[in-house]
Amino acid sequence: MSSTRPVSSLPSSAATAGPARFTPGVHGGLIVGIVLVALVILAAVVSLVWTPHDPYATNAAIRLAGPSSSHLLGTDPLGRDVLSQTMVGARITLYVGLVSVGIGLVVGVPAGIWAAMRGGWVSTVFMTGSDILLAFPGLLLAIVLGAAFGASTTTAMVALGIASIPAFARVARSGALRVLSQDYVLAARVANRSGWAIARDHVLPNIAGMVIVQASVSYALAVLAEAGLSFMGLGTAPPTPSWGRMLATGQQFLGSHDYLAVVPGVAIAVAVLGLNLLGDGLRDVMDPRLKQVGDE
Repeated sequence: MSSTRPVSSLPSSAATAGPARFTPGVHGGLIVGIVLVALVILAAVVSLVWTPHDPYATNAAIRLAGPSSSHLLGTDPLGRDVLSQTMVGARITLYVGLVSVGIGLVVGVPAGIWAAMRGGWVSTVFMTGSDILLAFPGLLLAIVLGAAFGASTTTAMVALGIASIPAFARVARSGALRVLSQDYVLAARVANRSGWAIARDHVLPNIAGMVIVQASVSYALAVLAEAGLSFMGLGTAPPTPSWGRMLATGQQFLGSHDYLAVVPGVAIAVAVLGLNLLGDGLRDVMDPRLKQVGDE
């Protein structure tokens, strides 16, 4: 899996584009994305206070029991309820994605704005370093950290967060350069406003849309990466439920107990699809000129 890539920057021709043309239902993808993400969040939140069964309790008497009225999605090889494990797995997956994206935001966005405001050789070195880091797969970094410090949720969060920093930094730098070229920023500099005040009052508010879209894309990739790490045994350690590890267990029973692989696979697909649709929809809503340029 490659490292997180930044979202596309605004085409130059969009700067002179007229008002965006909106049509009914144009944000259908955004609505679907919100619904799918809301379902995942709902499952995670509900699991904090209630699950159909204890997700950690094993029962050899009902191992590999198919879906039934008492176990809606069946049980796994240890007799644990699959639905309960899926709900708790949503909590872990969202937690890992939230923290890893948070690391990228907190480190990458300030670094990108700083590089844009400094300019010159600082900006050149920054871009070169970002290119190098982007070429280094985030999954490989997670594997290295897992081998060095042991497989855990913390290792996965840190590795994925570090891998997302260059993408956030490049997006922030690209947007900051566009904002810094505006007349109102030049006026602020003439008025002797500090660089910190300009970044806080002018740059950050105007690049917030781009950063939010990048965050949704990075979140989807983090969910997929965490599932991949857990599938390989390098993510969340047992007995804590993880969609990736559930999928790894289920693949051993394909053909006889397909639900063991289908359930976590569908959960991962729903989360990733929802986050991607959410990101695309937010891009159209927060910067409709992108859609107009694409339509033309």
